[in-house]
Amino acid sequence: MDAALSSAPSFIVARDPLAPPPGLEGAVVAIGNFDGLHRGHRGVIAHAQALAQKLGKPCALLTFEPHPADCFAGKSVIFRLTPPDAKAAMLARLGLDGMVILTFDKDFAARPPQEFTEEILRKRLGVSAAVAGYDFCFGAMRAGNPAFLRAEGDRLGFTVEIVPRITQDEAGSLEAVSSTATREALAAGDVALAAKLLGHPYFVEGVVTRGRQLGRTLGFPTANIALDPSSKLRHGIYAVTLEADGVLREGVANFGRRPTVEAEGAPLLEVFVFDFDGDLYGKTVEVAFIGFIRGEAKFPSLDALTAQMHADAAKAREMLSLRQTAPSS
Repeated sequence: MDAALSSAPSFIVARDPLAPPPGLEGAVVAIGNFDGLHRGHRGVIAHAQALAQKLGKPCALLTFEPHPADCFAGKSVIFRLTPPDAKAAMLARLGLDGMVILTFDKDFAARPPQEFTEEILRKRLGVSAAVAGYDFCFGAMRAGNPAFLRAEGDRLGFTVEIVPRITQDEAGSLEAVSSTATREALAAGDVALAAKLLGHPYFVEGVVTRGRQLGRTLGFPTANIALDPSSKLRHGIYAVTLEADGVLREGVANFGRRPTVEAEGAPLLEVFVFDFDGDLYGKTVEVAFIGFIRGEAKFPSLDALTAQMHADAAKAREMLSLRQTAPSS
């Protein structure tokens, strides 16, 4: 069934469309998982954007859900850096016109590669061009490779451009840049390294829900957000920014299971927004992780916890202040 949703006024998200989504007719599509949209991914996307501009066509990302690794494992095994909502938000910022999501299952994976080019690229999406990385493979037994995609484009009447391995961008070498390296950095709490690999601070999106409101009694009311279940971000305290309703604010956040006040609980992101007393309940917010302060710990009393929270807040303010005054590169 054709379904299209808008994550931003001019950004189109279409899941399993049966015909070209309105606004993406004849699009140039960059094809791949692009989890994290790191600096290497953005080189491929920039190539697609340049081609779209040349052809006078919209530009979209063509991606797959769930992640193929999760599909083949039959369970969640991949720490998703950019679940669909976060991916859409980042693509809109990059200036793309939309994102097409195809459901990836074992039946989809078993289809011959020409079914992908004929049925999806030509008939259902009507693309004017497809752009992929040098290592992109698709179809049964991964038989569809860049050379096959080029030949299919010639046969079916759309342009194909394959982007060679990108080794450097304006920020320097890309040798260490990968989704895997980014996941490892975040699992260690190294959000500064993750930001270097991604080319932007790691961020999450979620809806603010009501919690036990214990933080309010301690003088630290928090906005509570459940992260994607796949998240393996290190449990601990972070300096963060929170954006809601187009306004960017600063704060300190705890991600973890709250061992001082709960014997066992699901991981939760709790953000204390500095100098703010408004209501965020029910709002979709974006939280960016700027600096790691310390790991999660259990304290002997609520008084000890509160004292540490004050120290954490002071450290977060310091980190965020240094970020603001740092010279631009």
